[in-house]
Amino acid sequence: MGDHRAEVVKVVSETFRLDPAEIEFDAPLEELGIDSKGRIKLLSALEIYHDVRIDLDQLDRFTDIGSVAEVLTEALDGKADGSDERR
Repeated sequence: MGDHRAEVVKVVSETFRLDPAEIEFDAPLEELGIDSKGRIKLLSALEIYHDVRIDLDQLDRFTDIGSVAEVLTEALDGKADGSDERR
């Protein structure tokens, strides 16, 4: 299982126009100005950037950069295993 926090920081900084140097891995997304609609936007950006599918049920886990990275890792591992069924 890889550590994708740096990749999540990159997507967050590009999507929400934030300085990556100011994004801490354990800072709550709300402190970065990412609300519930922003989490949906982040989920979509991650899906596009990494060509994976992330179930909307995972949004509850989007609390900070570290937790988003865990969800991304699981999605990428699922894709590598062939269990990602994009339609």
